[in-house]
Amino acid sequence: MTKHVNLRLPDDVHALAVAAAATDDRSLNSWMISIVRRAAEPGGTPNRPDGDPAASARHAGTNIHPAPEGTGHPAR
Repeated sequence: MTKHVNLRLPDDVHALAVAAAATDDRSLNSWMISIVRRAAEPGGTPNRPDGDPAASARHAGTNIHPAPEGTGHPAR
């Protein structure tokens, strides 16, 4: 079973993703699935540098990180 997701990307990010998928000899969809799968696996969430708009506003610029799985408390 698959789910459909409507994702809006800025033109520059789309162009980078299309180029990366082509370099990897994959469709954009297949490439994005591999990226999301890798990021969603335990320990796979990429680090986000300060100023990255994708970084959680709640934790941006702090030493607080999302809660380790099953703890319910943020890691410090």
